Amino acid sequence: MTAPKKPAGKKPAHAPKKPIAKAAAKPAAKPGSKPAPTKASPPVKASGKSAPAKAGGPAKAGGPAKAGGPAKAVGPAKAAAAAKPVVPAKVEPPKLPPEKVPPRAQLIPKLHKALKAAYKPVPFDTARPLLDQVLVACCLENAPYDVAEKACARLRESAFDLNEIRVTTVAELAEFLHDLPDPAHAALSLRRVLQSVFESTYNFSLDHAKKHSLAHGLKVLEGMHGVPPFVVAHVVSTALDGHMIPLDKGAIAALYVCGLTTRAEYDSGKVPGLERIIGKKSGVEFSSLLHQFGIEVLTNLHGNTVRKVMQAVNPAALKDRMPKRGDPLPTPTPPPPATDKESLKAAEAARNAAEEHRPAGPQAAARPVGKTPMPPAGSGPKKPGDGKSGPKPFVVKPNVGKPLTIKPQMAPPPEPAKPAPAAKKPTKPAAKQPDAKGDRHSADLSKRKPR
Repeated sequence: MTAPKKPAGKKPAHAPKKPIAKAAAKPAAKPGSKPAPTKASPPVKASGKSAPAKAGGPAKAGGPAKAGGPAKAVGPAKAAAAAKPVVPAKVEPPKLPPEKVPPRAQLIPKLHKALKAAYKPVPFDTARPLLDQVLVACCLENAPYDVAEKACARLRESAFDLNEIRVTTVAELAEFLHDLPDPAHAALSLRRVLQSVFESTYNFSLDHAKKHSLAHGLKVLEGMHGVPPFVVAHVVSTALDGHMIPLDKGAIAALYVCGLTTRAEYDSGKVPGLERIIGKKSGVEFSSLLHQFGIEVLTNLHGNTVRKVMQAVNPAALKDRMPKRGDPLPTPTPPPPATDKESLKAAEAARNAAEEHRPAGPQAAARPVGKTPMPPAGSGPKKPGDGKSGPKPFVVKPNVGKPLTIKPQMAPPPEPAKPAPAAKKPTKPAAKQPDAKGDRHSADLSKRKPR
């Protein structure tokens, strides 16, 4: 049975009163107007089912009320705070385990043997001056030996002297070095070498680096601004009789493809411990063979020579390191600079050492503040109490002389013409009369008999 319907106009006595929701924003009431009557909410049935909403009923001014209490007005500050976008927290990538270093002590002798079978070492002319060897090494980076020699000779023949090369722009120098793989890089290295040598000695010679020890020559080469590490290592191993393995882009790529270096070493361009495995006697030969193999890797990666060497050294590298046909070698990404205290101290010590052994000259670049070395003892004027003396300082005195007054010069009066001297007649010299006293003495001597 259904309960009888109650009249809609009357309100039941047992129905609870519900609070009326406040309007969010009501218009201000006009003066003299009556307040609008509020409608009571419909009664709630005991069964718990909600009453159906009336179709077409007027909407309330404040909107539907929240269950449990009146709606609160939201302030502008809270609304602005709620509207700010939520920044997600930074998620650090997972740290990968360090790559395992390959066994170089077993692989590098195999590489040396395979390179001997494929290439022949190229002898380098060490009889020329040291500066000429540095210039050829600048052209030799990532280039064959014969191409580098021809390019350097063509550049020397086209210029009047080395000073003309020093003041020539990089673009003009690159036109003469068009045979090289990277003419702009070689031209920039040449200019920097010549500029550093000229600033240090005022002439174009590096023979003074050869007269002292190997450490002194190495400091001179490393002190020059902008000299690539390949050039330093090549000149030390060939001209200064040192032991270093020069590594350019091709040599690093060759070692990486054969599986002798890790990806971090490939990115940094340094292979530690290479000089300990290769002896000094075979260092120059191994450097020449590795340089030729590196050029082959850069120019003909999928050739038969590269595959034969890789198969003899490390067959597993053909699957792991060799890129697919048509794909280039991976581009090395240099590591970011270290920010820990030990690395910063090491970098500062290296800069101080380079500044200490930096070649100084009248036209050298300005040193940073606080890094200018003090002059040696005795180089200045003599001070009281100091037993050492030095040259007197050169002081330019101001011109304190009296002002000069220049008077106008008058034309000298004409000199009277002198009469021409009369021509003298040639006269014969008078005959010399003999001296009477002298003739008598000679006559007396002639009468004497010899003893």
